[in-house]
Amino acid sequence: MIVVGIGADGWAGLPAAARDEVTSASVVLGGRRHLDLLPDVPGQRREPWPSPLRDGLPSLLASLDGTAVALASGDPLVSGIGTTLIELLGAERVRVLPAVSSVALARARMGWSAESSTVVTVVGRDPHAVLRQLAPGHRVLVLSSDAPAVASLLVGAGYGRSRVTVLSDLGSATESRLETTAAELPADVPALHVLALELGGPPAGGWVAGLPDDAFEHDGQLTKRDLRASALSRLAPVPGEHLWDVGAGAGSVGIEWMRAHPSCTTTAVEANAERAARIASNARALGVPDLQVVNGPAPDALAGLRSPDAVFIGGGATAPGVLDACLGVLRPGGRIVVHGVTLETEQLLAAAYADHGGELTRISVETTAPIGTFTGWTPARAVTQWAFRTRAGS
Repeated sequence: MIVVGIGADGWAGLPAAARDEVTSASVVLGGRRHLDLLPDVPGQRREPWPSPLRDGLPSLLASLDGTAVALASGDPLVSGIGTTLIELLGAERVRVLPAVSSVALARARMGWSAESSTVVTVVGRDPHAVLRQLAPGHRVLVLSSDAPAVASLLVGAGYGRSRVTVLSDLGSATESRLETTAAELPADVPALHVLALELGGPPAGGWVAGLPDDAFEHDGQLTKRDLRASALSRLAPVPGEHLWDVGAGAGSVGIEWMRAHPSCTTTAVEANAERAARIASNARALGVPDLQVVNGPAPDALAGLRSPDAVFIGGGATAPGVLDACLGVLRPGGRIVVHGVTLETEQLLAAAYADHGGELTRISVETTAPIGTFTGWTPARAVTQWAFRTRAGS
């Protein structure tokens, strides 16, 4: 499979080598817009992408005979079909001939270096992902198909004065540029666009573990800020890893795990339906809308889930089988952190520490509160924390 990147300037902008690959192919795959750009080639089979794409691709690829070319916008490996085809076929069976990406063109138009800006893709995805990037002065390039939706989210988050440059039809004869603010963005912008955001608004809580508790909607079932920071330091999120947040409550640990890096993922397991819905709402509001929520009691709800690299149990550790089920799925180098506030959970964690080792810590947090006309310390309920890492290669 050869994947040919095609710019907004269409067939005329393709180099000779790329044209030869397209005209000599037995089959050409692509979006209808791209296929309509090609000259007629007698006998050549042309197939539009199936919908839904990922579900329909395997059968389409299996039906191909002879040499096949897939058309993609710009650089096929920048949020493009090239990535999907490599995942399905393997890198050794896919050759990519990229064009200049819309990201590169947008940076050139704005005069922004790659080092000074971040790229977010929300085409066909939940635009709430932009909210993870909120920080005063931060530059973000958003690959978007719904600029008003992105602008509305920025306004709702207090970032309505952010500078927005709508770069449309980049690289084509109809390329255009509109400079405005998120609050003033018009509803009618061209469908093919990149949004260049220069964010302006209040500090959004920071990107390290320990968001303020009021960043989350909750009914009291929340892993509080200091405890959350402690747990995440031991869960140690790194790019590409997956977390189970079991007994997730408001979802705070799983959400902050995903905020650590765009490729970190979470499955939050929560038995209470109202809390499960609240987790999804919190995840969207804090810029990680792809967090998966499973509404059901552990350990039964854990069956069939994607295997985790780390597990946090914030509630329900004493339910029969929960701790054993979580320990049993950890891969080498996997981490588990369990919190408990009852004597029963403390006994369970003491036994786990005796059996497996790790760290057993009792955490007490006190905050100031008025005592008449004075100020004193108010202790929160102490939490016992067990943290354990499996041996790498074991």
